[in-house]
Amino acid sequence: MADYLFEPHAPTSIPIARGGLFAVRRVYCVGRNYAEHVREMGNDERDPPFFFSKPADAVVVGGASIDYPGQTSDLHHEIELVVAIGKDGSDIAQAEALSHVYGYAAGLDMTRRDLQALAKKAGRPWDMAKGFDQSAPVGTIEPVSAIGHPHAGAITLSVNGVERQRGDLGEQIWSVAETIAYLSGFVTLKAGDLIMTGTPAGVDAVVRGDVLEGTIAGVGSVRTTII
Repeated sequence: MADYLFEPHAPTSIPIARGGLFAVRRVYCVGRNYAEHVREMGNDERDPPFFFSKPADAVVVGGASIDYPGQTSDLHHEIELVVAIGKDGSDIAQAEALSHVYGYAAGLDMTRRDLQALAKKAGRPWDMAKGFDQSAPVGTIEPVSAIGHPHAGAITLSVNGVERQRGDLGEQIWSVAETIAYLSGFVTLKAGDLIMTGTPAGVDAVVRGDVLEGTIAGVGSVRTTII
């Protein structure tokens, strides 16, 4: 047995709808993948996709509450389709991309919007705006074998029962297959990776006590409370 300096951290895992756990390796996120959201953020929808990351232990499951993070006064919600990768690959052809998907879930890309704005202005990385503790609540993973590959369907987010975001998966600028093919040209995707595929318009601030409920038709839901 290896002589570790301290006990290794347990892997982050997400429940699978029909039993078992999905161990998370890495979390990749697509920026600006719905045209209306691109416009509301003042950007050009013709730009190619770009990616940022969250640490695996930013994932929160089971409807657990999350703490309002420090160093921000403008915490935003972003409802997203989450792709769970089940097979390794690099430079994956678009025609083969969906064969690398194990399943799908609903997730939230929580964002310190004020820190992101400052980082953009200064040309600095987004890490502290996007990759902070508890910044990625994710619902139960539904296997492809049960639900297939969702190409369209409502994606919504409500706060305290009032709808804030509504879009359709069919409005994504880059499809799941295109995203996987493009991303795998930069990194080798491996089983256990998650890809958060961008959010529709309507992002806005939340405060302590707010209850967030996101739903994706045919996929599932995600829920958390800000404490």
